[in-house]
Amino acid sequence: MNSFTDNFTINGITLTAQPICRQDEVLTPDALSFIAKLHRATAERRQELLQARRARRADIAAGADPRFLRETEHIRNDPSWRVAPPAPGLEDRRVEITGPVDKKMTINALNSGAKVWLADMEDSSTPTWRNVIKGQLNLTDALERRIDFTSEEGKEYKLRPAGDLPTIVVRPRGWHLPEKHMLIDGQPIAGGIVDFGLFFFHNARRLLAQGKGPYFYLPKIENHLEARLWNDIFILAQDLLGIPQGTIRATVLIETITAAFEMEEILYELRDHAAGLNAGRWDYIFSIIKNFRTRGPRFVMPDRSQVTMTAPFMRAYTEQLVRACHKRGAMAIGGMAAAVPNRKDPEANANALEKVRADKTREANDGFDGSWIAHPDLVPICREVFDSVLGERPNQLGKLREDVTPDDRALIDIASLHGTITEQGIRNNIEVGIRYIESWLRGNGAVAIHNLMEDAATAEISRSQLWQWIYARAITDHGEIVSHEWVEELLDEEFARLERFDGDRFEDARDIFEEVTLATEFPSFLTLPAYARYLTEAREKATVEELAAA
Repeated sequence: MNSFTDNFTINGITLTAQPICRQDEVLTPDALSFIAKLHRATAERRQELLQARRARRADIAAGADPRFLRETEHIRNDPSWRVAPPAPGLEDRRVEITGPVDKKMTINALNSGAKVWLADMEDSSTPTWRNVIKGQLNLTDALERRIDFTSEEGKEYKLRPAGDLPTIVVRPRGWHLPEKHMLIDGQPIAGGIVDFGLFFFHNARRLLAQGKGPYFYLPKIENHLEARLWNDIFILAQDLLGIPQGTIRATVLIETITAAFEMEEILYELRDHAAGLNAGRWDYIFSIIKNFRTRGPRFVMPDRSQVTMTAPFMRAYTEQLVRACHKRGAMAIGGMAAAVPNRKDPEANANALEKVRADKTREANDGFDGSWIAHPDLVPICREVFDSVLGERPNQLGKLREDVTPDDRALIDIASLHGTITEQGIRNNIEVGIRYIESWLRGNGAVAIHNLMEDAATAEISRSQLWQWIYARAITDHGEIVSHEWVEELLDEEFARLERFDGDRFEDARDIFEEVTLATEFPSFLTLPAYARYLTEAREKATVEELAAA
């Protein structure tokens, strides 16, 4: 396979990327045949669901506030059903570390002392062909304990003993992202099917032999029908490999506003494969802005730094999530602590650690079973906080939160959040957005900026806030109207301040940032035009359909 020409077709799948080293270990004929079967069984439904997303978003833009669904009331009111009991390695999830699946992060995450590693092929990973394939190789190499290496600086990276390693939970790409280097009948396969399918095909039996199983995080789901599609993929995948039904377990990120109205229904659709729900807070805020961006002052948020987890609508979201999970026997996993320790600045470091402690303490007291951190230095704090609440128990499934009343109005009560829009907030959004996209274009999807770990979700908040403020003609704390012209001026100033270096991608990053921030139309995800224009072999301009997709 290493002798590919530009395009190579095997078992119905055309590969269009320049091959990379060891690719043939991942893209075996049997693995490609497996992916082709998953694709053919689901491609039409996936497109229908993406179209349904667009229709739902149009309804919300036209003034229809989401509510709890009447047609699924019987599921919410039926007290008898439960999800599957916790699977081996997922009984105790008090600390989960997240990060991309490059070699260094793989070893650092597995050595971190966390209970779970979210091996991320989504928001903290740029989906270059090299990253897609290398990520699969790194996961298999880690499971086979052949991933140790010494860096060019002479630093050794070596896995701890097997008994000390966390459970691996893989996050594939969301439904909206295509893999344009793998085509069937000229159409790209869904990135999520590629990521899920290759990992499952190569490692499901390997994981079972190690006493765990193939576990996944499902991102960007917008409703229970999208969860049903994943469930059907799980059933088919297990059948094709002769693996018992229910072996796969999935935790769903509740990171879109519409999914928050269907939490129990999502668990119900996946119930034999469900492990829990996660409060994907940053994408959730982005989703609210995206859906309500043209609905006027009622939905305009202040500076991103002022939108905290104590905001009433965020409290409603997290408390209702814990209640929904524990009512059904599912784990509730808290959100990302974005603070990054700064070993060179003791004062900034102490400040960051205190914020993380307060955040995790609130989650543990609310009944969450565990939470996310992005940096190994934060494992001890998160563990200490949850240890103090859990004691000897592995989780808080018994904390039912019957004191919480499901309230669909509270989920979109943005107006009760008081705060200000500032010039500094505008400048910060511009800087973070451009710096993140620049790093993403160089293949790095997780970036520390101003002692915060930024991924695609926080860049999305940055650009969507600016779009909404311009549209709403929002007014700053100094009485200035946020206009297109003013944001362009500030963008020029912030861009001129950026430290440039050889091989940087700032010019390209600026082009993308302007397109997704200042255009009249609002692209659903900034990664879509960035991927289409800069990461695919064809270097094509994203189509209107792609920009609206998802």
